[in-house]
Parts: sequence; structure tokens; C-alpha cells
Amino acid sequence: MGCNCNQEAEEKKLLDRKGFLTKITVWAGSFIGLVLTFPLVTAMLDPVTRKKKKVWRKVGNVSEFETENFKLVNFENASPYEWSEKIAKTSAYVRKKENGELVAFSINCAHLGCPVRWEKESKLFMCPCHGGVYYKDGSRAAGPPPRGMYEYPIRVMGQQVEIETEGLPITNITS
Repeated sequence: MGCNCNQEAEEKKLLDRKGFLTKITVWAGSFIGLVLTFPLVTAMLDPVTRKKKKVWRKVGNVSEFETENFKLVNFENASPYEWSEKIAKTSAYVRKKENGELVAFSINCAHLGCPVRWEKESKLFMCPCHGGVYYKDGSRAAGPPPRGMYEYPIRVMGQQVEIETEGLPITNITS
């Protein structure tokens, strides 16, 4: 029998090379996975860890609001992200109650955040997306929303009506 020492040495070199390349591939893949996971995890934790700022926004003069009808007012939302200031425009519905107090509701449906509209004739808020309906006091009337509309805190400073805003009011479940 002849010695296959040369062939065995070649096979050993090939196995060593394969092992080395496998280790390099596993390490490179792990590094890339870690690099890609870090931004994903920080993005998921950001809404929980970021402090939400609340800001009072002027929405009009007291004399502009009626007792029976809501007025749609526009303002800049208090988003916690600096880049969103240019696109952070949102709206609310404001009216006077029968007792003279003011009330302000977010324009967003409590179901998935679609914009609702005030139907003057039926005195209901209607969501065109999934059929959510709200009474004029903001409580849920029908459809899939789990609760009533988000109600903004409201105050009068002199003759100016202001509402307190914070980023993404539809996430406030306690309202």
C-alpha cells in the first residue's frame, strides 16, 4: 500500500481553510446583525423613553366658537421629534357647551387615527374609514373605536382660547 500522506495533507489544508472561512462568515454575519438590530431596538423603545412635551397652542378668540356647532381649528402638534415640526400640523374640533365652557376634541378617531368629520345635521362625529361614530360630547356611539374621542385640555387666556397639545393624542388611552 502506498502512502497517501500528500493527499491527506491537502484535505487537512482544505478543511482548515473551510473552517477559517466559516468562522469569518459567522463573525461578519453576527456583526452585521448586531449593527442592524441596535437601531431597531432603540426605535422600539423611543416612544416609551422619550419625554413628551406638552404645549399650549392658541386656536382662536372666544367669540369665534358657537354653542351648537364645532369649529375646526388647526395648530402645530407638540411632537417630540425635531424633524417633525415642519409636518406637525394637526386639527381639533372646538365648541362652547351649553353652560359656556369650551370643549376641544382631537380630529383623530380613537380606533386607528383616521380623521373624523363633524356632521352638523345629525350632531355626530363620523369616521369614514371604519364606521366609527361619536356623540357631540365625544363619547363612542357605534363602530370599532374602543373608547370616546381624545379631549384636549382647554383654557382661556384673556380672550384667546388655547388647547394643551402633546405628540400623538390617539395613544392616550386614559381619556
